[in-house]
Amino acid sequence: MRVVAVHLLNDYSGSPKVLMQLLKGWTKKNIETHLYTCSGREGFLSDIPKVNNHFYWYRFAKNPIIRLLFLTISQLLLGLKLLFFLKKSDVLYINTVLPFGAGIVGRIRGCKVIYHIHETSVKPKILKNFLFGIVKWSATEVVYVSHFLAEQESMHKKTNVLYNVLEKNFTTTAQQNLHTDKDTKIVLMICSLKAYKGVNEFLKLAQINSKFLFKLVVNAKQNEIDEFFIEAVLPHNFMVYPTQKDTHQFYKEASILLNLSDVNQWVETFGLTILEGMAYGLPAIVPPVGGVVELIEEGKNGFLIDSKNIELLSQRINDLLTNTTLYAKMSKDAIEKSKFFGEDYFENESTRIISK
Repeated sequence: MRVVAVHLLNDYSGSPKVLMQLLKGWTKKNIETHLYTCSGREGFLSDIPKVNNHFYWYRFAKNPIIRLLFLTISQLLLGLKLLFFLKKSDVLYINTVLPFGAGIVGRIRGCKVIYHIHETSVKPKILKNFLFGIVKWSATEVVYVSHFLAEQESMHKKTNVLYNVLEKNFTTTAQQNLHTDKDTKIVLMICSLKAYKGVNEFLKLAQINSKFLFKLVVNAKQNEIDEFFIEAVLPHNFMVYPTQKDTHQFYKEASILLNLSDVNQWVETFGLTILEGMAYGLPAIVPPVGGVVELIEEGKNGFLIDSKNIELLSQRINDLLTNTTLYAKMSKDAIEKSKFFGEDYFENESTRIISK
């Protein structure tokens, strides 16, 4: 069996990290594995041992019209490459709905086409309808990152739910750093530098809770950070960090973790950073809808609160950081919950999906 995996933009965000874990698991089981992704980018998909790498052109652009043009060109180039590479016996594994050129060629070549769907909030709507339409037309089966997403974006195809998980080396490091002394109470959020991810709400919380330190880690360069906050007044207890290859130090020193995505613009389909924080014993506050609800149980290992409810968010942050009994209980429950999402489950289930 030969698996040909496809991803659009290689970076240090959640979806390429999940594909990296998949690729490592398959190569561990001696499955011949090929990866097609964009050239000239460093990210989680760079230099994975035993994976045969193939590259095609794509560039991200801020302008939505230019970005759509670049996406279209990239998929034409990808489609041409795959047309002469794919065999009917291949398993074509497409990560996210964006590489639509792979789906079209996979269907033409008669391959087993598996889509791994991470998202539901694709905009504009016409683009979403097109991309998900290609999935419906070309996919043999679909893998979803949560039951929420499987229900939200049902394709009436063979369906699998494969939760994102933590790598063993991550959980080992987390276990080694548990129960370290934390002199400063830190509220942490790790996300893309987008308004719909709740960046402005995080800033508001820092402004009204000066006794706590708020750290924001974003998937962006420093010049992009400077541009985003150019008109904002940043308080002394608010710190912003650009893209980080290693987030362990942030989890290690943090007390609680936030996800403040605006559910009217972006629904979280899983929440890998939340799971990583749980392994460090961090209670989390997340939106009340989406895949994150499958990680966080209200009042047990965190709270479910809409990001626009700044007053309640602030109250719960204060509850957690001032009530040591409540914090200890939630921290313990967070660690216990995280243990289900392990590498063995992920490797075995993902291999079963491509092999059946």
